[in-house]
Amino acid sequence: KRAAVSAVRMKRPVSSLSLGSSLKGKLVRAGFQFTTDLQDLNPEHLSAEAGVSQQEALEALQAASSGHGVAPVTALELLQKEEEFRSIVTFCSQLDEALGGGVPVGKVTEICGAPGVGKTQLCLQLAVDVQVPAVFGGLGGQVLFVDTEGGFQVQRLVDLAGAAVRHCSLLAEDEEQRVAMTTFTVETILSNVRCRDYVELLAELHLLADFLSNRPRLRLLVIDSVAFPFLRLHDDLSQRTRLLQGLGLRLIAAATGHNIAVVTTNHMTTRLHSSQAQLAPALGDVWGHAPSIRLLLRWEESRRLASIVKSPAAPHRLHHLSVAVVTEALWMFG
Repeated sequence: KRAAVSAVRMKRPVSSLSLGSSLKGKLVRAGFQFTTDLQDLNPEHLSAEAGVSQQEALEALQAASSGHGVAPVTALELLQKEEEFRSIVTFCSQLDEALGGGVPVGKVTEICGAPGVGKTQLCLQLAVDVQVPAVFGGLGGQVLFVDTEGGFQVQRLVDLAGAAVRHCSLLAEDEEQRVAMTTFTVETILSNVRCRDYVELLAELHLLADFLSNRPRLRLLVIDSVAFPFLRLHDDLSQRTRLLQGLGLRLIAAATGHNIAVVTTNHMTTRLHSSQAQLAPALGDVWGHAPSIRLLLRWEESRRLASIVKSPAAPHRLHHLSVAVVTEALWMFG
């Protein structure tokens, strides 16, 4: 029965998707009657076959993907699956404890804050930490780092990777750990994928399911930042809303379906609340529902504070972090 339900749900008419009537008409006239007809296409092919722009093709493929049904599961099955998930440590004992062991696999976590507060640095640290071999208590996973702002600095990652390798080499005591160190090198840690604008970002995510299926060891996807590609769409709120909703659904599906941690960074913007200006994460409530966990970094005098402002497991609490990048390039928290 479950397979039958899934099959029925997946054969969804294209006309029922949350797309403009003109775009849906072009797709139907080109012969794309159901979402299953779009499954094996990429944006370039769909654009050529349906006579639509590449951006419209991306929107259609995104809507079709999010519209595919999945077989229902019980609450017990969901609980058992979540208990199997592990976390990526941040090397901040207080923050790891508040997060329930670290940044969780199977969920979307957002790190937001003003420029220069350390969002990218924490993402780079996680990109190294997720690759720590299992014999040292890590996940021994791989990472996909999407840099949308063009500010990725390889040297920062090299410094962090080198420090992690040296730290683990000092801990290696038995033969299994020493063998693990032969493959845990700076070269194996260095990896990143770069997207310059939101069209490239959505194209990258459209191929994400296949990418993850071919890389079962991948345990972390970082998007730094999720806000930057959408800044130019402030004049077309309806388009931005559709794209953000689709992006959120894709990231949630990737996290839960492929057992990976998704970490995004976000800018801060000014909002009016009770006639007073307040700083709040960018992209509004449409995007705010996507992350399961939201971590806010900010400065207070000479201290860097981390506040878990959204979490299904942890209460709202502040963590005082005094962060400095020292010679070993590790995050030092006090």
